[in-house]
Amino acid sequence: MKNIIIFDMDGTILNTLDDLAASVNYALRRMGWPARGKDEIRKALGNGVKVLIEKSLPPEAAPEEVLKCVAEFKAYYSKNMYVKTAPYPGIKELFEALKARGCRLAVVSNKFDSAVQELCDIYFKGVFEVAIGESPEVRKKPAPDSVFKALKELKADKKDAVYIGDSEVDYNTALNSGLPCICVTWGFRDAAELEKLGAKFFAQTPAQVLDLIETL
Repeated sequence: MKNIIIFDMDGTILNTLDDLAASVNYALRRMGWPARGKDEIRKALGNGVKVLIEKSLPPEAAPEEVLKCVAEFKAYYSKNMYVKTAPYPGIKELFEALKARGCRLAVVSNKFDSAVQELCDIYFKGVFEVAIGESPEVRKKPAPDSVFKALKELKADKKDAVYIGDSEVDYNTALNSGLPCICVTWGFRDAAELEKLGAKFFAQTPAQVLDLIETL
């Protein structure tokens, strides 16, 4: 059994979609652009805030408008990231079960780092030994940098680690890091999308995550 468990955040341990969608549409309205549907925003998630905004703005938006919209998003989201956000059912019980088995937990995310730290403090205080978000010092997922940084901070070897996420970004992050990947099906992507990439391990519930970890 692997004892270093590295989780993605959005769509994996936290359902953040409603608050992200509200923040994107707030920023778009501030810029005078039309709002986007929740499903459109869901499909745009996973690659960090700048890509999220680029995909949400019309193609004719100028680069400076993208940056201004990113700033509007961050300012609003920083104050409203916990309005509807909540852990997925069974996630806290999964963490308790992993801790009881002596596992060490980390989270790596393409969400900007200050939001990652605050959300961990609000919803998962004391759970993660390491939490890493997007910053200028670390390349975003699917680059392996954030995973390697987490392993370094944990003083752990990747042979003892498994990565858990919900998207193509997460699957490719695990692949680039040389880690096995468990893909959860309750998040922001469909299992069929991930199967096309070659994903092999799927969990429909947090309890199934535990079962899979015990076989790796």
